[in-house]
Amino acid sequence: MPLSVILPTYNESQNITKMIDSIAEALPHNAPAEIIVVDDNSPDGTADIAASHARDLGRQDKRFHIRVVRRAGKQGLSSAILAGVHEATGEVVVVMDSDLSHPAHTIPKMLEEIRQSRCDIVVASRYIKGGAISGWPFKRKLMSKGATKIAKYSLGIKIKDPMSGFFAFRRHIIHGIKFDTIGYKMLLEMLVKVKGARIKEIPYTFTNRCAGASKLDSKVMFDYIRAVWRLYRYGRAAPSERRTSVRFFSKAGRFYTVGSSGLLVNYLVSFILTALFPGIWYLHATVVGIMFSITSNFILNKVWTFEDMDFAARKTLLQYGMFAGFSAFGALVQLGLVYALVETNEVSYPLALVLAVATASISNFLLNKKWTFKEKVWS
Repeated sequence: MPLSVILPTYNESQNITKMIDSIAEALPHNAPAEIIVVDDNSPDGTADIAASHARDLGRQDKRFHIRVVRRAGKQGLSSAILAGVHEATGEVVVVMDSDLSHPAHTIPKMLEEIRQSRCDIVVASRYIKGGAISGWPFKRKLMSKGATKIAKYSLGIKIKDPMSGFFAFRRHIIHGIKFDTIGYKMLLEMLVKVKGARIKEIPYTFTNRCAGASKLDSKVMFDYIRAVWRLYRYGRAAPSERRTSVRFFSKAGRFYTVGSSGLLVNYLVSFILTALFPGIWYLHATVVGIMFSITSNFILNKVWTFEDMDFAARKTLLQYGMFAGFSAFGALVQLGLVYALVETNEVSYPLALVLAVATASISNFLLNKKWTFKEKVWS
């Protein structure tokens, strides 16, 4: 059974040779395999060290074919794995970290499960009986457990360790699957998108790295939230609506629903402030309430109405400023139109108010659609 082992790397010069050696020692002598190191242009020379060691090992052991895939820059873990899968020729692909946290002696057990159980995916699990984590501080364990709970409950995943970075799968099962590669766990995306896959978990002990630096940072955590959100939408996606008019009015309906919730936020914040601080001027409380309602409206419209999950700081602040500006402009349009209709055209105040609110809300929606969230007006 031909085997491909994918090792994504970034600044793993202290671990990569030991990792390759541990895989060579763990695999049976009658099991030919290829090891694909995918390096994101590590500044510590990981790719060069891996290539040099590959040449040395190749002269000693003919079972292994080791390739080093060099990428132009740090493009992310999931895309590195996909690049390795694209290069792979094995019927079965094993994905694992290159920092020695995943024990290579588990690989033969994974291959045996695929062979005997005829399953499609084998997950090395930390959270089933017999699995464990060694060397993690309490905070890291808590974060891992929290991420696991989010994945299981929001995406309806049944296995115990969907966040595992150590797994094996039959390569053919991902044919035709489009991966977003924004998340840092490819397995999670496979569990959602590969329909009808037979999955088996086996226990292993995760050992915290002894050398090198962890890749977990705020960007990785934010990418995870974005990935879960996209997968949530993917799992619940309705058939694509082709009619432009239906899509347009559906989005407009969401925009105005959010606006209605903003009125409630405005009222509650203003009421709470005046109740807690009796000395506050009601106009000040109203201004704070308006600020809160604009903020809540912006967040809900960004996430729900326009489905924009890119929260990069600069982009988000720019969008927020434009949204607040258009909201203020809408308020001025409403005031000006009410005054013009009542004072100049002698329209009754209730009718003038309805016409003014409708005009301001329509302009608010169209301006934000076009300029804040960069969508075509009629789409």
